Amino acid sequence: MRFALAAAGAAVLTLVLAGAASAHAIMSPPVAKSKVDQQFTLSVPTEEEGATTTEIELTVPDGFSIDSFEPSPGRKREESATGSGEERVIQQVTWSGGKVPTDEDGVFRFNGSMNSDKTYTFQVRQTYSDGKVVDWSGSEGSDTPAPTIEAVSDLGGGSSSTLTIVALVVGGIGVVLGIVGLTTRGRPLT
Repeated sequence: MRFALAAAGAAVLTLVLAGAASAHAIMSPPVAKSKVDQQFTLSVPTEEEGATTTEIELTVPDGFSIDSFEPSPGRKREESATGSGEERVIQQVTWSGGKVPTDEDGVFRFNGSMNSDKTYTFQVRQTYSDGKVVDWSGSEGSDTPAPTIEAVSDLGGGSSSTLTIVALVVGGIGVVLGIVGLTTRGRPLT
């Protein structure tokens, strides 16, 4: 019985930690208020052993507007845009130079806004010093998922899918702890 409880606990812990163990290109915050200018962060991991990240290219989805950038020391920034002045719309940004080593993230910050409530999907292209290219443009379950931001009109509720995942994880941990408590009834686990 104790072996079964230990195995169930290990399985729950594995599920909880599996998402945290895999590094992906991400946009922060993952849920943000629409129609409000705010700061966003793109974080891209260097996973290639023995190589550095030398270039990051971000393709901006329709309806997402970048207003300004935080400086990235040691990096050159190029922008592709349409229009000019107040009508300027940035469609793509490329940061080059710099050398982000293995197991570290390239981090880029900018101010922007989203014009409606929906999920915005960004395309990110990462180039390594050895010439390898990673396109962070896959689906959510892939090895290279595209970073997303869910735009909402009110931050009070958050994403229903995010809340569901959190509730399931917390509930699973609660069930395992409850079973352990009932079976041991105050006895030490040996």
